[in-house]
Amino acid sequence: MSKFKITLAAAASAVALLAATGANAEIVIATVGPMTGPYATFGEQMKMGAEMAVKDLNAKGGVLGEKLVLEVGDDACDPKQAVAVANQFVNKGVKFVAGHFCSGSSIPASAVYNEEGIIQISPASTNPQLTEQGFKGVFRTCGRDDQQGEVAGKFIADNYKGKKIAVVHDKQAYSKGLADETQKALEGLGIKPALTETVTPGEKDYSALVTKLKQAGIDVLYYGGYHTEAGLIVRQMREQGMDTQLISGDALVSDEYWSITGDSGAGTLMTFSPDPAKNPTAKPVVEAFEAIGYKPEGYTLYTYGAIQAWAQAAEKAKSSEFDAVVAALNANQFDTVLGSVGFDEKGDVTAPGYVFYKWENGTYKELASN
Repeated sequence: MSKFKITLAAAASAVALLAATGANAEIVIATVGPMTGPYATFGEQMKMGAEMAVKDLNAKGGVLGEKLVLEVGDDACDPKQAVAVANQFVNKGVKFVAGHFCSGSSIPASAVYNEEGIIQISPASTNPQLTEQGFKGVFRTCGRDDQQGEVAGKFIADNYKGKKIAVVHDKQAYSKGLADETQKALEGLGIKPALTETVTPGEKDYSALVTKLKQAGIDVLYYGGYHTEAGLIVRQMREQGMDTQLISGDALVSDEYWSITGDSGAGTLMTFSPDPAKNPTAKPVVEAFEAIGYKPEGYTLYTYGAIQAWAQAAEKAKSSEFDAVVAALNANQFDTVLGSVGFDEKGDVTAPGYVFYKWENGTYKELASN
């Protein structure tokens, strides 16, 4: 081979090496949730949180000196669609997923991630089953339904002694888990619900349920489900002249709830984690959102915090590979917009639990004490 040909070959190798290095200078991560459908408000929260987290990390040099590239997936809170999106992420070389939102999506998708070595940190899926499967790469920055149900059950027992309680859910994984855990907590405190019912999500008329509640003289309705159905139920209760107290969970943390209920939603109570926006570490991030006209409510900061935890774990591990990052997530505390968080052996977050919030005048505020 001539010297000229050797030089050309060397040059070609150098170009190929540079191209490979350039290709490897990006780490692909993802967020996935209901970007469409009745719960799209939560998908938007996750997308906004993920985009801001990636923007902020990239502005500081990325992760391990590599730029983060964000993929956004839409599962519409449908289990089959969630699995399809998870497989798409596998084909795109995704290393980490901040998602999903609905437990009914997170649980089946987690099997794909576990099989393919993709780390999953859900900012919102609270069904205990997610982290009870024994998948070592599955974590969450939110609490669990058994924790939430215990807080709700005790609150009802303490504040509504002698009242008639109904427990209703919409049969979805999140909803049933939350209602079941609350009912278990109530029964553990010697309170048997006067009525238990299920409804079908997505309907426009829940008057049949409301009539049953009225006939049974229900004073307190505990609803396991999402803000769309809860909003319609409380509005229809008020239209029938009922003053029944509605109590629910963290899926009511959306301004859309008040858009559905109007003043009928006043006094609604719900459990949710302590407001992360109150953390001093979250202040600059909250201000950045406000500067673009966005209120970082609900799961916005929980998604941002999930990405922070993964990024810090990768830095500590000096690798973005599955086993190394999982080990780092299990062994460390992380400074996030949620405060200092870590994860137990199951992947559940070690952070403050649930508190109560109350809807008034179009917004929800944390109760000073229960």
